[in-house]
Amino acid sequence: MKNQNYSNHRLFVPGYHYFTMLGIIILLIGSIVNLVNTSPDNKYSASLLVLSSLLLMFVAFYARSFALKAQDRAIKAEENFRHYLLTKKILPNQLTVRQIVGLRFASDEEFPTLVEKAIQDEMTESEIKKSIKNWKGDYYRA
Repeated sequence: MKNQNYSNHRLFVPGYHYFTMLGIIILLIGSIVNLVNTSPDNKYSASLLVLSSLLLMFVAFYARSFALKAQDRAIKAEENFRHYLLTKKILPNQLTVRQIVGLRFASDEEFPTLVEKAIQDEMTESEIKKSIKNWKGDYYRA
């Protein structure tokens, strides 16, 4: 498996990010065109196709959103535990979830120092990731 770093750590799943989302958008556009161009007799079924397309888009969006939210909760718990093992203290409350998500890539050696720096400098997730010197890959994310 390829070593992760800042430039290649994002995960794109072509079947989801490209094929499925593009297909849903095409379906929505096609159903709207069908609704506009249909005869008055078929307006009901054409409008149901538009509604179905919209609902499918919402389902795809929320399914991904809920999965990411659950992943963020797991990351927060894991990093809180790791911080406790390294420092005998829980993560400070000043850290945001996005900052904690960024900190997960830091090695154990730089993690406690980077936590303090993230709070002090109010670093963003991206700034935290860019400041990591010894990248710890996360190969189990969804």
